[in-house]
Amino acid sequence: MKNRFDTQLLIEGHDLDEDVIHEGILNCAEGDCLLVVGDEDLIKVHYHTDTPWKVLEYAATQGDIHTIIIENMERQANGLHG
Repeated sequence: MKNRFDTQLLIEGHDLDEDVIHEGILNCAEGDCLLVVGDEDLIKVHYHTDTPWKVLEYAATQGDIHTIIIENMERQANGLHG
């Protein structure tokens, strides 16, 4: 399975820009189903990728990251805990 990790997190900061963060994530980690929504103080990221640590590294450059969820969708598809 390609892009097996469902990666979700919040970025909290000031003057955050959805478009900048969206492009930054696409440039740092291959994946699909990218959603970046929020406002200048709080952004939610949802992304399917094989390299979630790259997403976290990039996101940390944009603000404080928290509420991080990384689930293995391949395990879930096999009936196991993700």
